[in-house]
Amino acid sequence: MQQIGTDYVATPRGASEHVVLLDGADLPIGTAEKLDAHRQGLKHLAISVIVRDGAGRWLLQRRAAGKYHSGGLWTNTCCSHPRPGEAVPAAAARRLVEEMGIACPLELAFVTTYRAAVEPDLIEHEVVHVFLGTYDGAISPDPDEVDAWRWVAVAELVEDIDARPDAYTVWFRHYVADFLDKMTD
Repeated sequence: MQQIGTDYVATPRGASEHVVLLDGADLPIGTAEKLDAHRQGLKHLAISVIVRDGAGRWLLQRRAAGKYHSGGLWTNTCCSHPRPGEAVPAAAARRLVEEMGIACPLELAFVTTYRAAVEPDLIEHEVVHVFLGTYDGAISPDPDEVDAWRWVAVAELVEDIDARPDAYTVWFRHYVADFLDKMTD
């Protein structure tokens, strides 16, 4: 695994966001406005980060209620999309700072593709690069992105997802169900 640094460039507030569209071989074929891509269920590139502390607990966030989908649900530390022309690892580092106010070295853990309805009129169809990092320190999330955060032991997390799956995002449930061994030591 290649470790990446912690440099990033912030996304300007109010800027129109575009996602990188992918073909059947997961190669870039263009861009689309983010919301349009989700309305049409277009396959696109995404990133997710899972941060663990020195004790192995995972840093989760509850998405802000005002998010355009999955608001109020618990999920991994952060997730988003690379900008057109932005390297995938750089996007992961950037969004970790923007969403949670933290920076740490990241390593690619796995890549997965999923397709799921996230609202009655929105569909996630993403090829997601999932990164892991380790961090012990202060957390300073963006309140426009995050309503709450917590550190949770993996066994407790798995038990809670089994008991309350609707409290968690569809993509995070997918990661835990199918890739738990790639996210734990």
